[in-house]
Amino acid sequence: MKVVMINGSPRKQGRTTIVAKELQHQYGGQLVDLSTLELPIFNGEPHQYELEVVQLLRSTVQEADAVVLLSPEYHSAMSGALKNALDFLGSEQFHHKPVAVLAVAGGGKGGMNALSNMRTVARALYANVIPKQLVLDPIHIQHEQGTLNEEASLLVKALIEELHMYAKTYELMKQAQ
Repeated sequence: MKVVMINGSPRKQGRTTIVAKELQHQYGGQLVDLSTLELPIFNGEPHQYELEVVQLLRSTVQEADAVVLLSPEYHSAMSGALKNALDFLGSEQFHHKPVAVLAVAGGGKGGMNALSNMRTVARALYANVIPKQLVLDPIHIQHEQGTLNEEASLLVKALIEELHMYAKTYELMKQAQ
């Protein structure tokens, strides 16, 4: 099963990047890291789709069996970097594909609006956003070690297990067509 994780943080050392790398380490899959991927600002011009970096993003997501979207919450929404990347994608990459959403909050009650925002945009791309979603707070992340604490690891495990369940169903649906 091919799972692609899209790190929506533009920060190379941010908590969302730490979580994305830890997910890749623990569960495998491919990481699309928007803190290092140099995507242009989406403007809808056809020539942008000819860029190698855009073609790579589109083919990576197209070939995935499932996707995890990760984002910090910036001003009650997902990061601009993640929204920009999603603007280069469409229903050909996401149609019925299971997608998990995970927000990394700065603290307090942050994260819920980013989850809602990611869910709304993914639905517009015809993705099948799974019911389980997750917000991780700073207390869940051991920044110096670049790892998650035990509670966060269990929460992430449950999210990934549900994503795998939906991915198996998606695979059966594709085979039946």
